[in-house]
Amino acid sequence: MADSALDALFLPFEQRLLPWPPAGALFLRARPGVATTGGRWPGLLCEQTLAPLHTALQRAGLETLPQTDDGEDPALPERPLVLALPPRQRDEARALLARALAAVAPGGWVVASVANDEGAKSAQADLAALAGNIGALSKHKCRVFWAQCDARGDEALRARWAALDAPRPILGGRFVSRPGVFAWDRIDPASALLAAHLPTTLAGHGADLGAGYGFLAAEVLQRCPGVRALDVIEAEGRALTLARRNLTGLRDDVVLDFQWRDVTAGLPRRYDFIVSNPPFHAHGREERPELGRAFIAAAADALAPGGSLWLVANRHLPYEDVLAARFGLVREVAAQGGFKIVHAEQAR
Repeated sequence: MADSALDALFLPFEQRLLPWPPAGALFLRARPGVATTGGRWPGLLCEQTLAPLHTALQRAGLETLPQTDDGEDPALPERPLVLALPPRQRDEARALLARALAAVAPGGWVVASVANDEGAKSAQADLAALAGNIGALSKHKCRVFWAQCDARGDEALRARWAALDAPRPILGGRFVSRPGVFAWDRIDPASALLAAHLPTTLAGHGADLGAGYGFLAAEVLQRCPGVRALDVIEAEGRALTLARRNLTGLRDDVVLDFQWRDVTAGLPRRYDFIVSNPPFHAHGREERPELGRAFIAAAADALAPGGSLWLVANRHLPYEDVLAARFGLVREVAAQGGFKIVHAEQAR
């Protein structure tokens, strides 16, 4: 798919406005695409916490930083050039720019790119506030902007912004979360609706697909005494580390397995039950109902005979055909607030 922000990011180097350093560059929130293929930019070291993009970067032959599972951002190697694709969420984006400033070598450059409708002007102003100088180009309905870091800029502001992304208690301390994670500071209403309709009879070895910071998995553990093992599967590493903190120790009699995995690529074992509030957006804002359909197909392949899927989705999403094709029994349990709850069961 087209990635205009990624294409715009490399314009200053293609137009020779900035030099590409022999020592290479660190690329935060890296994404694969035309701009990063073919070995045009030697020494590119990529950081990406979303599993499918991390895998795609490796398949494109790019070097990637390993992921940590302790809930902390990994230490970044210092580079003379740091590239970044800031996300839409403002606090998360500010924290990313602060990390970029912390990782750039003295005299080096920080370069970032944001789509105009994703907050490009605000992000450019944020980098200017941190670094004190700025250059910019506009193309592809995006803005690419850069600053040379002769000094560390506003160190106090950088420290404050770096802390904006730190995990913190939410919902009266029941969970820990952080900006940028799906529904990061609240209970998602679709997940809440699904939790309210889950039967207490779920038992055996189950999985939560697309677990986020762990709300739905926590509900399963607290409502269903027959559960003996639960796989918590999430593609976004930043969310999975939160789920680990939120769920570990919640029930000592349940074996928990936290998996950083792209569900759409398939699951490695069989389950007695699966619960899911599947995503239907990628890193952009456009709807991607094929993601939810792939979650359903992966669940169908992974459920044991007689196993059940409990799913919540927006009512308009076209999942009925894949459900009917892949399951022996399908019923809509509830419809409320624009969402539908579906129970599907494999034939015995």
